[in-house]
Amino acid sequence: MLQTIDKASQVLSLFDREHTEWGVREVAARLGLAKSSAHDLLNSLAQVGLLGKTDAARYRLGWRLVELSETLLATTELRREARPIMEQLAAQYQETIHLAILDDTQLVYVDKLEGKQAVRVEVTALGARLYPHCSSLGKVLLAFRPEVEVRRILKINGLPRLTPNTITDPEELVQALAKIRKQGYAYDLEEIVMDLCCVGAPVYDYRGDVIAALSMSIPAYRFQRAQTEFRKAIVRAAKLVSERMGYYGCTGN
Repeated sequence: MLQTIDKASQVLSLFDREHTEWGVREVAARLGLAKSSAHDLLNSLAQVGLLGKTDAARYRLGWRLVELSETLLATTELRREARPIMEQLAAQYQETIHLAILDDTQLVYVDKLEGKQAVRVEVTALGARLYPHCSSLGKVLLAFRPEVEVRRILKINGLPRLTPNTITDPEELVQALAKIRKQGYAYDLEEIVMDLCCVGAPVYDYRGDVIAALSMSIPAYRFQRAQTEFRKAIVRAAKLVSERMGYYGCTGN
């Protein structure tokens, strides 16, 4: 039973934005399965809606995953508690507000609100995954992890350069994380997308563990005019979300 679940998980993990369809032979070759075993596994996942079958007898992710995802997001306490604070921020500043967690080695966006004057950021779609080293959210989440775990993540991910401003030196990043941990917030200064800056702050749970990060994304020219105001706003908002999660040890910056 556990082996079957593990194989099903491996199949689902094959799908990403660059690999949206897989055939039986391809799955068998990638996972080292017999063709008959790969066929049975894909067919079983299709029967329960986790995969869909195309007219060309290839497989895509199924709509059942969307339903499960929506249920997860709608019932997750973190998202539920953060949403009112995010709505207030988006209404006040008209910028894009993000909520994210760290899932093993990657940043995952679990909620997103766009203000009326916000610049659309395609790479931060709901459910999207991103390397943590280049975003304010990711740097906040890395900063509150043990250094041994951070170095494990860096070893797996590397430090891909997305813009000329992306930190690509491990020691420079470790030093930056120490500063972020001390000050309680992080910046993304055009490190994912040029002309876009972000400021992020940690969200704590009732035990005092950092479980998520909240950020605001602002066009560089607006960010430069009011950097301190944006930073104070996001730190204050993250503190309010933390309090809604049962933590009262945060201090504003």
